[in-house]
Amino acid sequence: MCSNYLYVIGIMSGTSIDGLDLCLVKFDKNIHSNYKIINTYTYKYSESWITKLRNSIYFNKKELKKLDIEFGNYIGDKVNIFVKKCGNVKIDLISSHGHTIYHKPNQGITLQIGNGESILKKTKSNVVCDFRTQDIKLGGQGAPLVPIGDLNLFGDYKYCLNIGGFCNISIKKNKTINAFDISPANTVLNYYSNKLGYDYDIDGKLSKQGKVNYKLLNDLNKMDYYKISGPKSLGIEYVNEKVIPLIKSYSINNSDILKTYIEHISYQIKKTIKEKKDDKILITGGGVFNKTLIQKIKDKVNCKIIIPKKEIIEHKESLVFAYLGLLRYLNKINCLSDVTGANKDHSSGFIYKF
Repeated sequence: MCSNYLYVIGIMSGTSIDGLDLCLVKFDKNIHSNYKIINTYTYKYSESWITKLRNSIYFNKKELKKLDIEFGNYIGDKVNIFVKKCGNVKIDLISSHGHTIYHKPNQGITLQIGNGESILKKTKSNVVCDFRTQDIKLGGQGAPLVPIGDLNLFGDYKYCLNIGGFCNISIKKNKTINAFDISPANTVLNYYSNKLGYDYDIDGKLSKQGKVNYKLLNDLNKMDYYKISGPKSLGIEYVNEKVIPLIKSYSINNSDILKTYIEHISYQIKKTIKEKKDDKILITGGGVFNKTLIQKIKDKVNCKIIIPKKEIIEHKESLVFAYLGLLRYLNKINCLSDVTGANKDHSSGFIYKF
């Protein structure tokens, strides 16, 4: 291993439960924003893991503690397989976001499973995890965490938009950044795609067949979350308790729901972006592959839309978590109070040293 570089694996499991994303990154020891992605891989979840993760919101404390360790072991096993795929590179650090079970920052609650000690024991590598808890204790939302990566690793873009389980954005101006969750995205789209017999809306074909229900669209756009100026963030609880019940109050078919919800997401994105023609917006996340959604965004947004290579589309968040973990390991700021609402900038994450 070249002594001028640090090798970090970033790990992300999103709320859409589409898989465990791993990204091996080589960082310059002196200028941490200089990086190269060495390899990436997504381990798709088995049906049993999908069921466990989906139902975990209903688990009691004892069941969650057991699942936390079990998921940590799962992550550790996948890391070991991944490292072999990468040619047994010596890893300096593993940085794991884990999988969010619940996120209620206004109640001072957040939980991401994927036990750090279990990962350490499996991999024999230093581990950073649990990035959100400290920020909530400091009065913040515990989210979003990605903005410092958007600021330092993707500085060429005025906007960084990620469409995953939730749609979130970072907006840069004069070396400062504002960021927040815009709306639920694939958590809702996947839910109604499942009802049509699909894991997700492949290429946006299901939603393309539907028609917009403007009464439902109007009610979605009037939801209380969109009246909050921020800092603000969303959890799966909001989808289960607010969004799905609202949609279910309408007797319309699933394709129409999908088309209407895509109209809703694209409208909320448009509302958020105060664009100029020369501004650039980078779009990443699984939602990029929904052609109906991307076309709607293109129809509404006037700035330059950049769809990066597949590696960045699918692994930008795991890349950024590698960066967040590195900053935490070096005790440098990785969590911005202007974004989360915490009472100070800080270095967040729990370290397990080998």
